[in-house]
Amino acid sequence: MFVTNLEVVPGKSIVKHFGLVQGSTVRAKHVGRDIMAGLKNIFGGELKGYTELLQESREEAVERMKQQAEALGANAVLNVRFSTSSVTQGAAELFAYGTAVVLE
Repeated sequence: MFVTNLEVVPGKSIVKHFGLVQGSTVRAKHVGRDIMAGLKNIFGGELKGYTELLQESREEAVERMKQQAEALGANAVLNVRFSTSSVTQGAAELFAYGTAVVLE
């Protein structure tokens, strides 16, 4: 499965268009990570627990988007974008979406 944030792929033609595909996940870290993040807010530095959380969420959302595209018969997802939103306090949704196509 070819995945890109480009709208067109140089040297390739779109032979079939399936429309929007998407994948999302809602995740939260345990309270221990939140306490450590609170301390980091005082002293500064990278919030590694949240960095890991977002990386895992991106991977999961992209995998779900790719599964939806494969189920439609696509071999590529173009114009991929990410979005995040807060679902509730301490939990966030990461959303990946793009256009499923068949590339020649």
